[in-house]
Amino acid sequence: MAGITDTYLNHANEFPDKIAIQTQSEKISYSKWLELLNKTANWLDSLNLPTKTLAILLPNGIPFLQLFTGAAAAGWTAVPFDARWTETELQKRLRLSGTSLVITTKSRQPFLKKFFPTVYTWEDCLEEICQAPATKAYQSEGEMPFYMGFTSGSTGEPKAFIRSQNSWVASFDCTCFDFQIDENDGVLIPGTLIHSHFLYGAISTLYLGGTVFLMEKFSAKHALALIESASITVMYVVPTMIAAFIKEDHYMKKPLRILSSGAKWEENSKEEIRNVFPNLKMYEFYGASELSFVTVLSDIDSARKPGSVGRPCHNVEIQIRRADGECAKQNEPGKIYVKSDMIFIGYLHHNQDRVRDEHGWITVDDMGYLDEEGFLFIAGREKNMILYGGINIFPEEIEKVLSLHSDVEEAAVVGLPDPYWGQIVTAAVKGRASLSELKKICRENLASFKIPRKWVFVDELPHTASGKIARPQVKDLIESKVNDH
Repeated sequence: MAGITDTYLNHANEFPDKIAIQTQSEKISYSKWLELLNKTANWLDSLNLPTKTLAILLPNGIPFLQLFTGAAAAGWTAVPFDARWTETELQKRLRLSGTSLVITTKSRQPFLKKFFPTVYTWEDCLEEICQAPATKAYQSEGEMPFYMGFTSGSTGEPKAFIRSQNSWVASFDCTCFDFQIDENDGVLIPGTLIHSHFLYGAISTLYLGGTVFLMEKFSAKHALALIESASITVMYVVPTMIAAFIKEDHYMKKPLRILSSGAKWEENSKEEIRNVFPNLKMYEFYGASELSFVTVLSDIDSARKPGSVGRPCHNVEIQIRRADGECAKQNEPGKIYVKSDMIFIGYLHHNQDRVRDEHGWITVDDMGYLDEEGFLFIAGREKNMILYGGINIFPEEIEKVLSLHSDVEEAAVVGLPDPYWGQIVTAAVKGRASLSELKKICRENLASFKIPRKWVFVDELPHTASGKIARPQVKDLIESKVNDH
């Protein structure tokens, strides 16, 4: 299978002057993009370092994408680092990843040099890259690792997952088949490239020959202005961005496709966003860093199956398994298993044999069921389950009910320790809804044992970089407020 950059030569030959990437201050054509790729890959190939692992700690921009794609072409593994991580978090991830080289900004270099020896600034690298050959002199292989990201295990400690180029190229087929994206699309990437959803959006667009419109920092107002003025047909988002667009109270007739991931897109939000984009086609997909695409839900299917995350994506198989390992029946809940060519290689420094079973199936311990039409419904994550008096409760179900109230902006449910019940259901709510109204909506939609026993009201809820609720921090927030009272 081809590598993630193997189409660039064809693009440069077929439409050399077409814009590959456009930012607020810069435009790069496909002919220039191919030249930058070759120079960057050749430069990396010339370095004599212990491992071919590159940490990128840069803001959104062409340099980030240039280093990421150049590393892939040269057979290196790129590791995006988040500028918001603390010194302790950075040190843990540097040790875990086995990074040889960090490329960052001038302002951050002195800080990183305190605890890591090989730190280059982008400006210094660019000087050397410019002197490298502009024709291909490197060799890359599709089955080799090219991308490393981080996810937290049940202990909260980071785990490094690694992906092959083959797995992303297989994912590009889904982008074409399930989302109908091709070389004619202009794709807006409004979020940070640290998040694999947005990074994938940019890289897949370049592979297909479209134009990437890259924002340096998300602003709903600026994104709307850009959509209005530029040839943008597709936008990648997370649900928190949708909420920001709705608050802008803007109206735009221009047709647009939106691809959402990172967290469940609530139904009231889907309705409200049509007030901003009346000619909108929405796609919500369920997946994971380890799995890539699993299911996709179009706006047409969303109206019929509002609680579902959709049908399996192109070339994806799904099984629901009971606790005894046998396949569940239709509408019977169990653990979700997935098989496809898009699955990751594994976790670094972990037993690779545990990633897939003997038939190639993998699970990330999400629980759910398939209905009679093959639509997947997510009950929740096994690790998020609340054990109340021996009964398993999924917080996601309760959060969905709370979000039915029009004055609830966001809700998070966790289990707090209890000496008698084991854990009790506790809700943190952002919004103007009253406690009596929330209890009423819970009584109407939930079994009594699922109704929260404790409630706190907050101005903001903590999120991960991908827009998901950060449950460990929510639990700390709730416990601090409960203890204050």
